[in-house]
Amino acid sequence: MTQKVAAFRGKVWGFYRERGRDLPWRREITPYGVFVSEVMLQQTQASRVLERWPRWLGRFADFEALAGASVAEVLEEWQGMGYNRRALWLRAAAQMVVGEFGGTLPRDPADLVKLPGVGANTAGSIAAFAYNEPVLFIETNIRRAFLHEFFGDEQGVSDKDLLPLIGEALDRERPREWHWALMDYGADLVKRGPNPNRRSKHYNVQSKFEGSLRQLRGEVLRELLTRAKPMGELDINDERLPVVLEALVKEGFVVRTGDTYQILEG
Repeated sequence: MTQKVAAFRGKVWGFYRERGRDLPWRREITPYGVFVSEVMLQQTQASRVLERWPRWLGRFADFEALAGASVAEVLEEWQGMGYNRRALWLRAAAQMVVGEFGGTLPRDPADLVKLPGVGANTAGSIAAFAYNEPVLFIETNIRRAFLHEFFGDEQGVSDKDLLPLIGEALDRERPREWHWALMDYGADLVKRGPNPNRRSKHYNVQSKFEGSLRQLRGEVLRELLTRAKPMGELDINDERLPVVLEALVKEGFVVRTGDTYQILEG
């Protein structure tokens, strides 16, 4: 290990000892709880997940409970989290865990990526946090930490440039805690100055939510959760409504019977 990487590792561990976050999915470690938290955290701030994660586990206690829930039940509990596809992915993944893996979440990232909504980096994070596996993965806080410490003002840095450093710095004896520490350190950097992730080749600015199709889709689902309705009874005045309804039908959120739409029950 180079002297610079060793110094970085010491800095991260020192930060974690003094200011590491106390998060419920770190205190109560179960494969199911970790899996739910990682999917929730993909596109939702930790402050909101802190509120919703215990509620979710209170309603769907394990993979079997989630696998047996209806689409309507899952979407109802997901309301306010955004990107509703993740709720369907969670349910479909639970059904796959129960049906193909005997109810036990796989620990091998090669198996985890077979689950709906789980890419390579999410698979790595689940393996590390659920099973303490010494795997490499990149998420926004990890990326931020390495860009800040090793790449100065360099622009357009690829994740491929980060991976060798991430691998060198990995604490293979305590991978779970190391990734917690690294992510907490990266999260704190946002509070100190310009976001280093803006210098990543993979940086994307999230599109504006107000007036977006995402917002419209959420409004439609909220109305249909109350009861089935024809399009004309939806209290939504937007010319994009027919297109959004058809997309929701095609994606498995909604079913249409004649001119009436309702949340899929099965």
